[in-house]
Amino acid sequence: MAKERLDKVLAHLGLGSRKEIHRLARAGLVSVDGEVVRDAAFKFDPAQARLEVDGEVVVYRAFFHLMLHKPAGYVTSTSDRDGQPVTALLPEEWQRDDWMPVGRLDKDTEGLLLLTTDGELLHRLTHPRWKVGKRYYAELAAPATPADVEAFAAGLELEGEPLQPAELRLEADGRRVELVIREGKYHQVKRMFAARGNHVTYLRRVAFGPLELPEDLPIGESRPLEPGEERRLYEAVDLAPR
Repeated sequence: MAKERLDKVLAHLGLGSRKEIHRLARAGLVSVDGEVVRDAAFKFDPAQARLEVDGEVVVYRAFFHLMLHKPAGYVTSTSDRDGQPVTALLPEEWQRDDWMPVGRLDKDTEGLLLLTTDGELLHRLTHPRWKVGKRYYAELAAPATPADVEAFAAGLELEGEPLQPAELRLEADGRRVELVIREGKYHQVKRMFAARGNHVTYLRRVAFGPLELPEDLPIGESRPLEPGEERRLYEAVDLAPR
């Protein structure tokens, strides 16, 4: 990759503001390939160099990815223009200006929300061409029926716009269902059931592509993707992990 300024690289890795990084460098606490670098404007290839800050090796990453167990009451946004943004839930060490939510969850919807800094990955995961499945658990006001299963599988129309076929699975009483869709139109799940004369009373996304919401991730909490999860996510849209 191209050479980058030291202060830009360390800021990208979340190691402080530019001002704080300049202070670290001037104090002789930053080294590149074993040589102390006091000039924060020093340029190097971070993908190839050995970088140490205050005696600890720092591994360079081009992109970052998190999974968040979104609670109700938060908007899928990185700013508070429309309400409490999901990024407000992230701990201090994961606060960044370049997070992008992968798709949207309504304010009252819970479940798995991915955040990434990789724009190409985001594009492919959310574009209908790649047909990445999103699985939801829903509770309904009235029981869904086998006729609903057939209608979803055939592809509904919403306001004259055809949808891709969806997979609806009924639990015993029909009021609890799982639904897999491969696109992400505005309020899509709720509108699909409304088109069948039903109403969603509770909605939670439980999987996105190859990733499932971990049972041990409490609501409101987040964690970075594990290497295997990251690899499977990229493979799902024919990208090499970057």
